[in-house]
Amino acid sequence: MNRMTTATAPHLPAPRPAPAWARRTAHAIALCALPSGLWRIALASGVHVGYTDRVLRDGFDIPGWGIAYVVGLSVLTEPAALFPLLLVTDRWRPLRPRALTALSWTASGALIVVALWQLVVAFTAESRTYLADGTAQAVRAAAFAPLFAVPALMTAVTWSHARRHRAARPRA
Repeated sequence: MNRMTTATAPHLPAPRPAPAWARRTAHAIALCALPSGLWRIALASGVHVGYTDRVLRDGFDIPGWGIAYVVGLSVLTEPAALFPLLLVTDRWRPLRPRALTALSWTASGALIVVALWQLVVAFTAESRTYLADGTAQAVRAAAFAPLFAVPALMTAVTWSHARRHRAARPRA
């Protein structure tokens, strides 16, 4: 199997380095996912995060398989939040720049759809009545609010990556 890395792909022109704002933005995406992941881990660990014991047991199956689901979401979310770092590094290229750009645009679009769906879910009556009081709702909102910045941040990093690699591509 022929894996492409910077060392094995000398025919690819070197793109300009990622601008500082794009590198900072890619790191910010990883940090945006952290509060919600910690909130989920607290939920799975039995820390009172505003849900009643009945809601945890009946709605989330905690304790039980719900713990695996909640922890699994965090385990999947954190590495996915690191994906934008691939767009700002030139040390390691797991995919050709054109394929990585296409994947990035697809991820940006999916993130926009997911964010819009989460807004719908957040404002349904059932979703708001699960939490016990205003403090718990405020903590949950603070933990998940940074995720709503991710689609715009991802789109900006993707745009920067596409622009840099389009400029580096030889003209035919």
